[in-house]
Amino acid sequence: MLRFDIITIFPEFFRQGIDCGILKRARNAGLVDVKAHDLRQWTTDKHHVVDDRPFGGGDGMILKPEPIFAAVEALTGVARKEDFPAKTRVILLSAQGEVFSQAMAQEISESASHVVLLCGRYEGVDERVAEALATEEVSIGDYILSGGEPGALVMIDAIVRLLPGALGSETSALFESFSEDLLDHPQYTRPPEFDGMKVPDVLLSGNHAEIARWRKEAAIAKTKRKRPDLLKS
Repeated sequence: MLRFDIITIFPEFFRQGIDCGILKRARNAGLVDVKAHDLRQWTTDKHHVVDDRPFGGGDGMILKPEPIFAAVEALTGVARKEDFPAKTRVILLSAQGEVFSQAMAQEISESASHVVLLCGRYEGVDERVAEALATEEVSIGDYILSGGEPGALVMIDAIVRLLPGALGSETSALFESFSEDLLDHPQYTRPPEFDGMKVPDVLLSGNHAEIARWRKEAAIAKTKRKRPDLLKS
């Protein structure tokens, strides 16, 4: 089982997202466990304060290190990344991190058994969290979000669908977009003709070799048209 622990100040953000579709099916099958934890439970003051003003001045607030370190220690058993158990990843969702990709999702799905996702908020997280706790910093794209929660849900979805048994077909994930640095080939279903638009004849031919060849060529053409940056030189 792959275990996800999400540290956030908005655990309610995840309630519906982890209880539908493939993720719900994977949880019910015992393939994955996902829990969202309120960072405030690891504060020690009566007001449960998790943020403070940045040293040196500036706008906004910064998430404090103490509750985050306490949370990670409670969930992993240790409070420094060099002491984490094998196959444990603590990932800080950050606009400054490495951009999340299909290859990264595949690597995590194959190598990790416990993933802790730290959701930043406000103007960021105290740098000591990145230095001493995070095994990596990850961004889901070159844009700014209000917090790490959407990115955490994106990562969980992308990783879980790659776990053996999570999808209805064992080969489904092999042929999706980005699995071979290509977009997926065009897909069609019934009716064979709609409003004057016809399904390519080859897909109705029953010739599986020709269909496979067409799909490969169509995927390359689609990638050249929409995402030429994905094509290998």
